[in-house]
Amino acid sequence: MNNTSLTIGHLAKYADVGVETIRYYQKRNLLPIPTRCGSYRQYPASMIERIRFIKRAQELGFTLNEINELLTLDDHTDKATIREIASHKIEHIQQKLDDLSRMKNTLQTLVSCCASSTTEQRCPIIDSLSTATKKH
Repeated sequence: MNNTSLTIGHLAKYADVGVETIRYYQKRNLLPIPTRCGSYRQYPASMIERIRFIKRAQELGFTLNEINELLTLDDHTDKATIREIASHKIEHIQQKLDDLSRMKNTLQTLVSCCASSTTEQRCPIIDSLSTATKKH
């Protein structure tokens, strides 16, 4: 299929995305806009792999700007920059995990406090959320 030309509909089908996704990627300069061949634009089959690369990178948490940078670096010569981008993403993910862990621990504590509170007391979960809102 490497030498095959595809319409946008077929490209979307084979890459398992919507036509609007392809158009959006084109607007974001992640995919080239091919010239018209007759009444349809013809996309090279190699765009399937590029779209799959974009989707996999998104699943790993890369932004479209980061993906665009990775795509421009995909000439196999600047591996140090690619590693740097991936390392920054790992740091960002670790920060999110740390934040989620703190959130989980706080909620576990509040659930425990709620379970041991009397019916006359205000629920510690509601009380904590109300107090947090008032601080802002």
